Amino acid sequence: MIDAHQHFWDLDVRDQDWITGPAMAPLRRNFGVEDLRAAAPDVTATVLVQTVTVPDETPEFLALAEESDLVGAVVGWVDLTAPDVGDHLQSYLDGRGGSWLRGIRHQVQGEPDPRWLCRPDVLRGLSAVSGKGLVYELLTLPHQLAAAVETASALPSTRFVLDHCSKPPVASGELLPWAEDIRALALNENVSCKLSGLVTEADWTQWTVDDLRPYFDVVLEAFGPERLMFGSDWPVCLLAADYPEVVSAARALTASLSAAEQHAIFTANAAETYRIA
Repeated sequence: MIDAHQHFWDLDVRDQDWITGPAMAPLRRNFGVEDLRAAAPDVTATVLVQTVTVPDETPEFLALAEESDLVGAVVGWVDLTAPDVGDHLQSYLDGRGGSWLRGIRHQVQGEPDPRWLCRPDVLRGLSAVSGKGLVYELLTLPHQLAAAVETASALPSTRFVLDHCSKPPVASGELLPWAEDIRALALNENVSCKLSGLVTEADWTQWTVDDLRPYFDVVLEAFGPERLMFGSDWPVCLLAADYPEVVSAARALTASLSAAEQHAIFTANAAETYRIA
């Protein structure tokens, strides 16, 4: 099994300023390779995804991937709006562990402009990402999906991966307009979707697989098994579920699919997208 979405951080190196308040207390410690190996012994490779918008984190993750037999790919961060974004990307690729860089992500969810993805400087940056052979991960909220649709349509040669199904309102049970926008995004064949992050969009204390199922059904219908991939979002998932519980929920949601379709979601699609051998 390949985990297409997980994180590490070391609070002794830098703070994670998004981990605030008593509810987030389970995350306020260091998480590293051996912690994940203990939590997920059946995982053969992972995609290590950026957590903060600072350039120093990405080289650290690339060096870690160079040392670890568990990290199979890194999704880093770069300032997409920088005029010399291509040079920054090349510096990652030329540095230690640069061959493990397979994608770039920015916390679009924190941008106040719902059309941030459509800005000319951002589009130029996204083209630079694609030009380096990297995928771009969309970390959006539902109200930003319309801009993601427009951007994916405008850049058909750029490969996009939607994180966490764009964080649908699982806790409230609402489907619209999120479902309509997901279907519109999926019409762009250059977009894939991670089956990740749903448990933390549900009620952390009493979610069930049935709460998640309507949202899974939407992304399955929209993207098909050939463009979905499992991600744990560990350790963020610990707010609502431990690693085995996240895997169990994903297995339950996909139980009606064929063995080949399940293999695609849990292994093959991530291997192809992130070039994991």
